Amino acid sequence: MSSRPSTTRTGAARRVLAGRTDPRSASRVAVVGATGRIGSLTVAALERGGHEVVRVSRSLGVDVTTGTGLDSALAGVGAVIDVTNHPPADRAATVERFGLATRTLLAAGERAGVRHHVLLSIAGLDRVEGNAHYAGKREQERLVATGPVPWTIVPTTQFHDFAAMVAEWTERDGVASIAPLLVRPVAPADVAGILAEVATGGPRGRHPEVAGPEPQDLVDMARRTHAARGRSVRLVPAWGGVFGPDMAGDVLLPREGAHIAPTTFEEWLASPDGRGETR
Repeated sequence: MSSRPSTTRTGAARRVLAGRTDPRSASRVAVVGATGRIGSLTVAALERGGHEVVRVSRSLGVDVTTGTGLDSALAGVGAVIDVTNHPPADRAATVERFGLATRTLLAAGERAGVRHHVLLSIAGLDRVEGNAHYAGKREQERLVATGPVPWTIVPTTQFHDFAAMVAEWTERDGVASIAPLLVRPVAPADVAGILAEVATGGPRGRHPEVAGPEPQDLVDMARRTHAARGRSVRLVPAWGGVFGPDMAGDVLLPREGAHIAPTTFEEWLASPDGRGETR
């Protein structure tokens, strides 16, 4: 088979041969919430793929609530990935915060000519009524799905570090209460890779739910994460706070047809992230 370049290649395609990025997939992508846990992983995944990344974060001078710096940040951007979160609040305040930020971001995206808005969301939002955060995410999904920018919503199950985070919220004097949730956790890095892949393709509407390979019990996950990190915390299984009995059973598990990411909880525990190591 000849290695001679085809005469039908465009000039952009010929630049691939000079070591540049593939013009079929390279693009300028804004990651909103870029300095957070998922945001930073998504930035890294995009950059590994040769894409130009615009980091959007309040700490970098861009505020999606007020719109400060947003028009400038989105100039020339083809796709936006929104992985932002908002501090806990009551239901009405949470819905308003998610709504205001999403409306501001979508309006700026429309002005900038953004062609694809990608939203990171949560699997099973429609099955949980009593959680204020879920109510806020439902409003965010509604605004994106009815908004002016072509979109993809990527709903995922809880992340592998979710159990330790929940225990940290309630820990007092070495004791933490944690809800006995059944989840199918997914690795944050796997989610970041999927977000990068989705954003650099065309809008898909609602993406299949994304989940990890195996179901896990949240209490056991917290216990094993603490052990991997050399921490001794007494865990008390209990419903309460934002986690009520309406989240029991298979409510948080993915539906049939979910996209199953490869990294197991055990593999994540053995990684620097699972052990809580600073890289």
